[in-house]
Amino acid sequence: MSASAGRAAASGRPTVAGTAEAKRLPKPRGERFGGLVEGWLRGHTLLIYLFLYIPIIVVVIFSFNATNRRVTDWQGFSLKWYASVLSDKVVQSALTNSFIVATSTAIISTVFGTMAALGLQRAPKWFQRPFEALTFVSIIVPEIVIALATLVFFSSSFDVINPIFGLKLKLGFPTIIAAHALFNISLVMLLVRARLSGMDRTHVEASYDLYGTPWRTFWQITFPQLLPAVVAGFLLSFTFSFDDYVISSFVSGSETTLPLFVFSQTRQGVTPLTNAIAAMMLLVTFVILVIGQWILARQARRTGDRGRTPLSMLET
Repeated sequence: MSASAGRAAASGRPTVAGTAEAKRLPKPRGERFGGLVEGWLRGHTLLIYLFLYIPIIVVVIFSFNATNRRVTDWQGFSLKWYASVLSDKVVQSALTNSFIVATSTAIISTVFGTMAALGLQRAPKWFQRPFEALTFVSIIVPEIVIALATLVFFSSSFDVINPIFGLKLKLGFPTIIAAHALFNISLVMLLVRARLSGMDRTHVEASYDLYGTPWRTFWQITFPQLLPAVVAGFLLSFTFSFDDYVISSFVSGSETTLPLFVFSQTRQGVTPLTNAIAAMMLLVTFVILVIGQWILARQARRTGDRGRTPLSMLET
């Protein structure tokens, strides 16, 4: 062995002969197929996103169609269907109803879901487990089962309450909001519980050591740390309620929301008008998401808690 080769071996650096020999050695099976698997996964991911978003893009594009016949018969770019939506009193009424229902549901679900999460945090384990199981069950149960159960409950309750108290309770906005909140409270509770489990308790304990009251500690210490989960729960509750059809169709009575109106229109065939309504619903959802992101970004600059967004809360 030469002196240079000996020094290279002593220093741990591979020699030229060793490098050439290593290149001739067969690569491990996992390393040989790693690039192929990675390329396949990337292509599979691309196909999934295309499958999810191409139909939405098509709906938005054909909402600007100037045709008066088939929705797929492109006759040029036009905003007349959006003008028709904004001038239609029925559509405006359905849109207003959806906003009222979604906002009320989001507020109720966020308040009660956050309170339930805070209450369960201090409960003993034997008390937490059954309620956590019930929370998961309410999410796993199919939506149509919840819709049917709430319909039976409201109908049976009204049949008993109305004759006794001389009332005329019936299905409408209150029953829609109550049914939506029944489902969304569980979502908010899970998000806030996930945030509470990863929250630093040292600040809360320090506040108590400095004789801070429970109310002041909550608003100045606990709530700012819970704000990402609270905002995420509000956004999810709003969007789920705003575009819900199954539950609303069971408990709406004579009231009409925007999803109910769209479904009634599609029975006669999809038109550029329904595409325009769907595009406007997408715009509303996007605006709500942007507002939520802005609130969280502003809060992150104050508290230094970066990287927590409504979407990232779903991954917790």
